[in-house]
This record gives sequence, structure tokens and C-alpha cells, in this order.
Amino acid sequence: MNTPVAGVRGNVVRELTLADSEVAFYHQFGYLPLPGFVDSAAVEALRTETLDVLDANGVSRTSLERASGVGDKLRQCSAYVAGSALDELINCPATLALASRLVGGRAVRYLPFTAVKAGGGGGTFHLHQDNSYTRHDPAMGSINIWVALDDMTPDNGCLQIVPRSHLGEQLQARGSDDGDSHRQVDVDPATALPIRMRAGDAVAFSRWTVHGSGPNHSDQPRVAYALQYHREDVRWLDAQTGEWHLLTDTPRTNTEPVASLDSPTT
Repeated sequence: MNTPVAGVRGNVVRELTLADSEVAFYHQFGYLPLPGFVDSAAVEALRTETLDVLDANGVSRTSLERASGVGDKLRQCSAYVAGSALDELINCPATLALASRLVGGRAVRYLPFTAVKAGGGGGTFHLHQDNSYTRHDPAMGSINIWVALDDMTPDNGCLQIVPRSHLGEQLQARGSDDGDSHRQVDVDPATALPIRMRAGDAVAFSRWTVHGSGPNHSDQPRVAYALQYHREDVRWLDAQTGEWHLLTDTPRTNTEPVASLDSPTT
């Protein structure tokens, strides 16, 4: 059972029992829509906490109303407070069970983070594979569950996914056209499907699934949260040494909750 969170009526995540056909769809197309993943009563608390995390890390709510630079295409931070609604979203049995079902084994938390695009022109996040960053093997043993905390449309920069793009192999990635630290792959943007979502919906996709997002033309930030997990047998590649490490033995990042947003994070 999930644990109720103070200030939230009921559970944060609805328990979903996936049909075999839904799991087959995920493996066939590389993604799976999860409508109503978050209980509607918890959406506002999660949205507030997501913006609180960024505010505590130097990205104010006011600054997110109008983009002022390349960084506003995606504001990411992995900090979250123990006992919060975000803690429940990330670590509750319902989320872990769903991730486990789709990766085909017990899912372990990898990297949760805010996924907020500023209003007033927060830019395009170029198409990429999550494996364009840290390489996981097997790639299909890792998953991203991307949670909408606002209604998502092409106008405010909704997620875009290239169906079946996971069926090939690791694509050659290069530096982003924006000249920042992000990566991109040379896939025709016309093949990307806009994923329209209501607040509280989620979409799961694999580490090889090509995805990105368009610019936010609205006057409000587009708020989402990304949940990444991996199966117990997944390894990660240390790009500096060329060595592979089992993620359960040598975690890539520290993603434990903190006591407060003033606590040191790593």
C-alpha cells in the first residue's frame, strides 16, 4: 500500500495494474501513456514542491515566467524532501511496481529530477536518447516515467517521442546546437509525436527511445517531473575510464531524500 502524505487527500500515485497488451505496446513502440497516473488531489502539491525545489536552488518562480537564456529550456534538480509528496511519487510501491513490470525485473531508483521549461519562450530541448548521456546496458533495463504536472500541448512545449526509435541501437550523439552541455541525435523532428497530456498523466519510455520537447510559447512555466529507474542487472559506463560498473554496486548518483531543501545535496 502507498503511504498518505500530509496535505494530500488519499495517495499520490494511483495503483495501476498493467495488462499484458500494455507491456507489449511499450516494448513494441518504446513508450506507454499512463493516463491518471497521479491522483488528481496530489497534482497541486507535487507542482508546488517541484517549484519549491528550483526556488531553493536559485531558480525563482518569477524567473520561470519568462525565459531569459538557453538554460530555461529545461530546469533540472534532483533534490527532494523526505516525507514529501515528491518522496512518495518517487519511492512509493505503486511507482516501483509499475517500473518493475515494464523493465522486467525489480526496479531501483536511478535519477529523479524536475523537468520545468520556462514560459515566454523556454526553448526546444533537442531530440536525444537518455543513453546519450550516461550509457546503460542493457538499455531496455532502464526506464523514464515522465509525469505532467500541468496540461501539456505543443503550445507549451509538451514532450515529443519518436515511436519505435528504440528498436535500432545506440545512436551517435553530438553536442547540442545550443552550445550547452546537453546532447542531441540527428533524427528528423517530423517523426516525433507530440504527447498531449493532462496534469497527473504520465508517459513511460525506454533509455533508447528518442524524445525531446518544443518551445514553451505560453506565459506560464511548463512543470513536469521525471522518474528514472533501472533493473538490478543494469551496468553503467564510466566514460573516463571505459569501465562498466553495476549500478546497484556503484550508484551513479546519490538520490536519497534530504531533511530539508536547505540541506546539502550531491
